[in-house]
Amino acid sequence: MQATVSRYDGETFSGSVLTDTGIELPFTVHAVADTPVRHLRVGQRVRLETTGSGASLAVSKVEFATEL
Repeated sequence: MQATVSRYDGETFSGSVLTDTGIELPFTVHAVADTPVRHLRVGQRVRLETTGSGASLAVSKVEFATEL
């Protein structure tokens, strides 16, 4: 799933993203812990892995989006 960073705190490595379908989802340090992501900026495109669905949809991993 693709999204855009809408908020990011570089001290706590947490923030939120706006998915391409218009859903705002928060994420915590656990979503970037096993990735090279350490610095994000508002407006940056990212790729997400999620768990759950509907109201229980949650971000499990945030990675840099790459253009092919």
